[in-house]
Amino acid sequence: MEENKTFSKHLLGKTVVTKSGKKFGEIGNIIFEIRTGELIQMVLKNPTPYIENLSLEKDTEGNLLIPFSSVIALGDFVVISEEDII
Repeated sequence: MEENKTFSKHLLGKTVVTKSGKKFGEIGNIIFEIRTGELIQMVLKNPTPYIENLSLEKDTEGNLLIPFSSVIALGDFVVISEEDII
């Protein structure tokens, strides 16, 4: 059985959307646990006005963070479950 692995660098620049089609922005960077390689959060770049009303976590530079645990699909877009981050 072959594992489906996606290198994190292939995710950079992909558009982040919710399963209902709301656009959040693009992945600017990924934060991961160094020891395990577990992806923890995605740093959002070019955020859309829609997410300004959401109380998302921010890093020390004020960039919006989305927990990687909210990702439900990876492909041409990164699809997240909006319920998991609000």
